[in-house]
Amino acid sequence: MGLIWQHSFSKEDKLAIRQAIQGAEKQTSGEVRVYFEQHTHGETVLQRAVKAFAKLKMEKTRDRNGVLFYIAFEDRQFAVLGDQGIHEKVTQNFWDTIRGLLAEYFAREEFVAGLVAAITEVGVQLQSHFPYQRDDINELPDDPVFHNEEPS
Repeated sequence: MGLIWQHSFSKEDKLAIRQAIQGAEKQTSGEVRVYFEQHTHGETVLQRAVKAFAKLKMEKTRDRNGVLFYIAFEDRQFAVLGDQGIHEKVTQNFWDTIRGLLAEYFAREEFVAGLVAAITEVGVQLQSHFPYQRDDINELPDDPVFHNEEPS
């Protein structure tokens, strides 16, 4: 099985995603992760996103304010999943806006630009609910994760 990032994402692409995450996290205490898989392995995209969320231990943030961008690259499916703390504060419009933004870029096969735009918007939107704190620590890694193993 070929590695996704070897044929689809350059070092610059991965850096752009990482920098978007870091930029968003400078506006909010929220934590953002991006997780790529090739396939959903017969599960729904939401089921896979929930598994990835748990695998990345995203529920371990102090304020339960993590957001996961899950992309099943070859299946051309994605999900955006937020933790409990975010769901208690944002409306459905928040999620619809982020998903709509991704869908718009992804339809044009502008994957990196779409992720950068959506991650940036998450930072802007979460700022009012979870403002950046001077003593904020980066609770989760910022690099995108590329999962290439068989389903667990």
